Amino acid sequence: MFQIQSHMPTPQGTILLFSRLLDSCYSTRNLHMLKQLHARMIISGIASHDFIRAKLISSYSVTAQLHEASIIFSVTNRRPTFLFNSFIRAYSSLNQFSNSLTIFREMVRAGKSLDRHTLPPVLKSCAGVPALRLGRSVHVIVFSNGFDLDVANSNALVTMYCKCGDLGSARKVFDEMLERNVVTWTAIMSGYGMYGRCEEVFEMFERMVGGGVEPDGMTFTAVLSACSHGGLADKGIGYFWMMKDRFKLRPSLEHCTCMVDMLGRAGRVEEAETVVEMMDALPDGALWGALLAACKTHGKVEVAERLAEKIYARRLIST
Repeated sequence: MFQIQSHMPTPQGTILLFSRLLDSCYSTRNLHMLKQLHARMIISGIASHDFIRAKLISSYSVTAQLHEASIIFSVTNRRPTFLFNSFIRAYSSLNQFSNSLTIFREMVRAGKSLDRHTLPPVLKSCAGVPALRLGRSVHVIVFSNGFDLDVANSNALVTMYCKCGDLGSARKVFDEMLERNVVTWTAIMSGYGMYGRCEEVFEMFERMVGGGVEPDGMTFTAVLSACSHGGLADKGIGYFWMMKDRFKLRPSLEHCTCMVDMLGRAGRVEEAETVVEMMDALPDGALWGALLAACKTHGKVEVAERLAEKIYARRLIST
């Protein structure tokens, strides 16, 4: 809990104090403290200060309180670049892609300068709509501002083109990048996997590891998904054990769901059941559903009965 002096020496000192407290709310995402601060600022008469409004918008945005943020934004006179960036990113992070793009268009119409933080969430929103034509226009903006040398912007371009189905443009951006990280490699692998181009996924994985880039959990999700959709159960099992033994990564619920789906599609239901029994994460409804669907498809009545008992037992424990 915070304490605020009842008498500050100057209005500027009050603004500085609240600014620091808002920064704390922003970094900790403490919504309760933020609302208390906002109330105190209204009482003290500084809530209408543009600098404080900008801080409030950023703090409400990062705590996903976009209704409050939009109200303050609508009455704020000074709207610097970082404020638009915060709002665009907040909408994008909540998958409200159309709203994110609306704020971006408003930013462009207002003639605000763009920085390297502006366009990655815009490109994410283009991918989410999807809006390939707008994404290509944003690509031009990335290039004309020199942001193509920034890894985060180039990664966002690769992801956008992949999710919009333009793998040729995604690969062109990828090939022209001077620097790549694990996010870059994972993005292009996910794109290839999405459209069933499994061999390209495996080729990229080998190139990445051969170049000294360590794969992470998201990388293996992309690879295992490709194996599942390609019906390559044995290869998927190999990557699953590689993740655990060679790279010392603990399989997540998402990895195990990929494995269950992959083995279930191949009719290897008992092996899928073993994966569930070995996993550290608690199975969710989607995983149980995938396994039961595989039992039904392949006539594995005994396995389905065992699973039903386990699901019932877990429900009893959780209630």
